[in-house]
Amino acid sequence: MQADARAPHFVRSFERGLAVIRCFDAGHPVRTLSEVAQTCDLTRAAARRLLLTLADLGYVHQDGRHFRLTPRVLELGYSYLSSYTLPEIAEPHLEQLVARIRESSSLCVLDGDDIVYVARVPTRRIMAASITVGTRFPAHVTSVGRVILAHLPSTESERLLKRAELKPLTARTLTTQAALRAELHRVRAQGYALVDQELEEGLRSVAVPVRDRAGTVVAAVNIAVHAGRHTVDAVRRDLLPPLRATAAAIEADLRMAPAHRP
Repeated sequence: MQADARAPHFVRSFERGLAVIRCFDAGHPVRTLSEVAQTCDLTRAAARRLLLTLADLGYVHQDGRHFRLTPRVLELGYSYLSSYTLPEIAEPHLEQLVARIRESSSLCVLDGDDIVYVARVPTRRIMAASITVGTRFPAHVTSVGRVILAHLPSTESERLLKRAELKPLTARTLTTQAALRAELHRVRAQGYALVDQELEEGLRSVAVPVRDRAGTVVAAVNIAVHAGRHTVDAVRRDLLPPLRATAAAIEADLRMAPAHRP
């Protein structure tokens, strides 16, 4: 949102504080004051005040010149997850699916232009991509994201495609709006998305939608496998049917649960 388009109620200092929290990530778990100021486009004085305030609140730890987040920031995400019935409903079904197929499975929702993992049951096999609850990926390059995008109103999916940074993550990544539109049309028609090594070499993923009691797609559930263990045909033949059954079981429980909270 541009500065001149912000509503009168917008609190800029709060936005800056959240930006400081978000600038710490897996690639930059520790930062200096100068790095925070540069990354968040802040003056050193503003960055210092925000970091020290977060430290006073227990969200940041300072060690000399270096700052890092503390585990207390998990409370921010936990407040969302603990009030959100969908992950709680889905997790037992994901566990049953993983026990049956011995491959990892996850539940994701759309947040802006990204998908966010809100429930996940991994296997012991190690993939290059480190995925946990809270992990985000661009929606257009993932199977779960494409399933959700395919069921959005066309105006919403079109806006997201126009904003998307269509860079090649692998040699197989779709990098044009035309190719993605055609893929989303195919996903909607067939009822599932299969992404073959577009996000990461060697990683195949198949996803199906999860609908609420009104029939609206609110999430997607997937199975991720190593390409060396399952061909594309094997994914469709052996993994897609139990994945669809899992999504149906989640949907059945959602219909019995209190109203879904987005």
